[in-house]
Amino acid sequence: MEKWNTTIRYAGFSLIGVALLMFVSAFIAYRNDMDDSFNPLVFSGMAALLSGFFAIIATKPQEKMGVEEGFCIVTGCWIVACIFGAIPYLLFGGEFTVVNAFFESVSGFTTTGASILNDIEALPDGLQFWRIASAWMGGIGIVTLVSLVISAQQDRHLVLASAELSDLAKSYYGGRKKNFVYRMIAVYLIITTASAIALRLTKMPWFDATTLAMSACSTCGFCTKNISVAFYDNVLVEIILIVAMLMGATNFSLMFSTIWPDKHTRKNLFNTQVIRWFLTLVAIAILAVTANLYYSGCYTSFPRALRLAAFQVCSLSTTTGFATTDTNLWPTFSMGILILCSLVCGCSGSTSGGMKMDRFVIVIKSLKSMVSSLIGFKNVNQTKLDGQVKTEENVISIITFMGIYILIIAIGTGVFAISMDTKTSLTASIACMGSVGPGFGEVGSLGNYAGFMGFQKVAAMFIMLLGRVEIFPMLIAFRSIFRR
Repeated sequence: MEKWNTTIRYAGFSLIGVALLMFVSAFIAYRNDMDDSFNPLVFSGMAALLSGFFAIIATKPQEKMGVEEGFCIVTGCWIVACIFGAIPYLLFGGEFTVVNAFFESVSGFTTTGASILNDIEALPDGLQFWRIASAWMGGIGIVTLVSLVISAQQDRHLVLASAELSDLAKSYYGGRKKNFVYRMIAVYLIITTASAIALRLTKMPWFDATTLAMSACSTCGFCTKNISVAFYDNVLVEIILIVAMLMGATNFSLMFSTIWPDKHTRKNLFNTQVIRWFLTLVAIAILAVTANLYYSGCYTSFPRALRLAAFQVCSLSTTTGFATTDTNLWPTFSMGILILCSLVCGCSGSTSGGMKMDRFVIVIKSLKSMVSSLIGFKNVNQTKLDGQVKTEENVISIITFMGIYILIIAIGTGVFAISMDTKTSLTASIACMGSVGPGFGEVGSLGNYAGFMGFQKVAAMFIMLLGRVEIFPMLIAFRSIFRR
């Protein structure tokens, strides 16, 4: 009973945050001559606000909680936010059937960026902003934001942070644990604000600059234009977004420690192996795709090939999903590189999804150590990452995670293949699990998920939640809910 009480209470706090963003979206609708999204947003905001207050008033605060309860809170907050986030779409109507409304809401809060909309520009500004605001809130994590508004003791902060963020994300921070969340949000706000101002300096309207910055920093990829970033056809805009996307996919605690080092700081961006691996592999992928596009004759101009390759590689390796061209027209080799980028993706402690570069590096290092020990070298059976020894249990846990991750992708591919071709089914499953959004085929960089059957969209929603909340926390939460 206490578990349900605590979960409902914290879900109430998350609903208040959802309501506030809905009211901001309604204000934008009001300033836009009170467009058609004003009433749906106001009504939805009131429903979320009253439900949130009722959930808080009807439950009692709990002084201490376990990690299992933390997982239940995280899962509950995401699900409740996705449910209430769909209400504005349902009330607005248009392309938003019941399934489509929930799909767009889940895609936003999980920062997947997949969409069922055929005409994004037909949406009024208020609903456009809400669509991206939900992704921006989901980017930093609803539960991480919740911990800012609760007058909680240190143990609550620690449990919530542990549930929302993997241990890999916290391994670079050696200070007081309750400050971890504040650091994450401070960096998030700074990146978003700086990106918006930079985009505005390119003479982009404030609305476009703000929404693009929010989408880039949350690594979601929602855009207010039907053809995404290709609409602007501006090199400077693309460079700003590349920087914003890469920062969004970098460990926020490392960025904070780099800018504001203190006595607890152990690592920063310039001496961390994971960041070096991430940036090096992104650079290699850019060069490989550029060479393939140029020498295959896809583009006759090398600068053009480099420009498009750099943006698309950064977009998918950070799980953002912005597009400046139709990648369905690219050679098979380039498509393969982009699919690999969609699997590994950014770093732990960031807003990106995917398997995470940290896990990839640890597995590579453990395999190297295993091979070295098998051929007779001594004292090489330890796996280290940035000076920290990873135990055999850590490595097995990561390999198990990656195995389950691939299994879920395979199951999703099978479900989507009922009505879709193999390319679409496989890349859509990878994109949903990795919070990437676009794949290839029907769900290409300039495509969408509108052609999926209803039950396939429901399956995609479940996969998106598994990918965003991460597999183990969600499975533990469900086990906790259904067991006696």
